[in-house]
Amino acid sequence: MKFLAKLGRIIFIFAVLSIIYGLILIYAPSRPGEEASFMIKEGSGVNKISQDLSNAGLVRSKLVFEFFIWAKGLETNIQAGEHRLNKGLSIKELTSKLVSGSSLSNERVITLIEGWTLRDIGEYLEKEGISRAEDFYKSAEADLSGEYDFLSSKPTGVGLEGYVFPDTYRIYKNSSAEEVIKKALNNLGQKLTTELQGQIKNQGKTVHEIMTLASIIEKEVKSDADKKMVAYLFGRRLKIGMPLQSDATVNYITHKNTERPTYDDINIASPYNTYRYRGLPPGPICNPGLAAIEAAINPTPNDYWYFLTTPDDKVIYSVTYEEHLANKSRYLK
Repeated sequence: MKFLAKLGRIIFIFAVLSIIYGLILIYAPSRPGEEASFMIKEGSGVNKISQDLSNAGLVRSKLVFEFFIWAKGLETNIQAGEHRLNKGLSIKELTSKLVSGSSLSNERVITLIEGWTLRDIGEYLEKEGISRAEDFYKSAEADLSGEYDFLSSKPTGVGLEGYVFPDTYRIYKNSSAEEVIKKALNNLGQKLTTELQGQIKNQGKTVHEIMTLASIIEKEVKSDADKKMVAYLFGRRLKIGMPLQSDATVNYITHKNTERPTYDDINIASPYNTYRYRGLPPGPICNPGLAAIEAAINPTPNDYWYFLTTPDDKVIYSVTYEEHLANKSRYLK
C-alpha cells in the first residue's frame, strides 16, 4: 500500500509539473529568437503542422501545441502560406499569428531555370500570378545600359535575352516585371566580377559576345565539362569563319524543342540561323547560367571541330567531318 501511495504521489507530482510546463509553453512571454520561414501547405492537418513546427525548432512540445489548438477549436483556422516566425514565441503567441495571418510573408520565392528564354520566363511569371507575360516582354525590351555597365556592348534594338540571370529569387508578391528583371540583372552584375570582365576584355571580346556564345553552349550540352569543350570548339569555328551550325539557334527561331531541325528549318532566313549565317547571332538565344558563361570565357582546349549529343545526353566529339558522319550514323539512328 505504501508503494502504491508513493507511486500515486509521484504520478500526481509529474502531472502537476507537466501542466505547469505546458502552461509555461503556452503563456510565457516571447523571448528574442532567430526568425525563420515556415510554410504551411493548403490542407495540412494539425499533426503535420505540429511536427513541422517541432522540426523547425519553433515549438518545444508538439503535443502541447496540438492540445492548445484542439482545446481552442482552432484546427481549421490556421492559415496556409509562408509565415515569418520568431523562434522565441510562446505557443499562444505562435498560434495567434498562424490563425490571424499576421505572420504571413509579403514575399515569395521564384526560380528561373538555366536555359530558359524570355518567352519561358514570361509564361512562368504569368502562371505564377506575378506579371502578365506581355508586360514582362515589354520590360525586357528596355534600354538599361545606362544603369548596368555590362550591357554597354549590347547592340541597340536587341533586348535583354541572355541577361535575366537564372537563379532562385525572393521577391515581394506585388513586384512588377521590371523589378524582377532588375533583380536578375543585379545578380548578374555580381556574377560578372571585375576579374571575369577583365578576362573578356583581354581576349578582345565583349560581354555581349560572351553572353551570346554562353547561351548557345547552355542549350547545346548539359555538363560543365562539355560546356567548356564545346566553347573551345565553337571558338575555333568562329576564328576561321566556319558556321557554328547550332541546332539550338534554329530552335530559337522556330520555338521548337527538337534534337534535329528539319531541312526547311535550317534554311530559314534569320540572322539567328547559324547554319545559314556565319559568326554569332545578333544576341543570346536563352539566359545562360554561370557555368556556361565561365565556359565561354575559359574553355578547355581541344582538337575537335564537330560534336553531337546522343539521346542519353552523351556528347561525342569528332576531329574530321567523315568521323562526324560516322558518329551520326552510329549514335543517331
